[in-house]
Amino acid sequence: METTALPPSVLMATTNERLLDDLLRLAAAASITPLVERDLQGLRRGWLNYPLVIVGDDLAAELAGTTPVRRTGVVLAGTGSDALYRHAFEVGAEAVFRLPADEVALAGRLVDTLDGHRRSAVTLAFVGGCGGAGATTMAAAVALAGKRRGLQTMLIDGDPLGGGIELALGIERDPGQRWPELLNAAGRVSAAALRSALPTANGLPVLSWDRSDVTALPPETMRSVLTAAQGGNDLVVLDLPRRPDPAVEEAFVRATATLLVVPCDIRSLAAAKRLAGPLAEVAGDLRVIARSSRRSTIPAADTASHLSLPLATSFADERDLPAAMDEGRLDPNPKGSLARAASVLLNLFAPAA
Repeated sequence: METTALPPSVLMATTNERLLDDLLRLAAAASITPLVERDLQGLRRGWLNYPLVIVGDDLAAELAGTTPVRRTGVVLAGTGSDALYRHAFEVGAEAVFRLPADEVALAGRLVDTLDGHRRSAVTLAFVGGCGGAGATTMAAAVALAGKRRGLQTMLIDGDPLGGGIELALGIERDPGQRWPELLNAAGRVSAAALRSALPTANGLPVLSWDRSDVTALPPETMRSVLTAAQGGNDLVVLDLPRRPDPAVEEAFVRATATLLVVPCDIRSLAAAKRLAGPLAEVAGDLRVIARSSRRSTIPAADTASHLSLPLATSFADERDLPAAMDEGRLDPNPKGSLARAASVLLNLFAPAA
């Protein structure tokens, strides 16, 4: 019986014959026969017609100059300079692959195109049930724990009026982009370019706020940044405010789970009770993290039960932690209560770690 050849699912565009040879070799290994274009005109002609478009670094600047229509499924490949990441932002590329170092990753992206699979990070949103509940501390601890487990992790501070994750991690003066510099982000944002643009804490990329007057984000900016973060990481950790605007609601909707951090005392529980109902309307999987201290009067299980929510985990205050955060050296003791709670959450939501 005669078989019908499948149409190409990948467009490759480059004038660099050596790069093209490498790309064709990877495509052959994935059992993909791509369409090849060797100039900008051919690239633009096929721009919207293929699930995956691989643009060589030799054409990236020219393509960026044409302000192409934003679309999914675009990546940049080559051995170019750091300007490649800037071009990735400009053309809306989802990833940058430097060859030969990133050959395995690019091969995986080709296979994903063949079977339709797309990476999507486990995304955990943390919100305090009251002021000073410890949501920022918990979020940072989980992100650091994920990084130590070998997960590609990103920490995102979505609360412009919070205390600031950067201060606790000691990176507030480090170079890199913050939310106000991403206000015009729309459509597709490159995952690799986003990671490379952010300040890092021991290798953990952190997106937070500067000291400008910007206190809100357009929903489109949050959507674009989260799409890039979720597409380019294994774990995304969000620290979110208690009163969500449309952009923050976008984050809650996209989260794998939302963790409501609640101190185990009557006043905190009353505040969390008022928040839990509205939060449940936008958060698909809402659970409680109970925080105990010397002032606690309610057991962790009862705290969650009173809110009619499942208990994800609990942790106790650690004496030296406030001073460590004030000095910008948050690094939970692996044997402490906070680190153990972070480990429980990773085992629960990211068991493959």
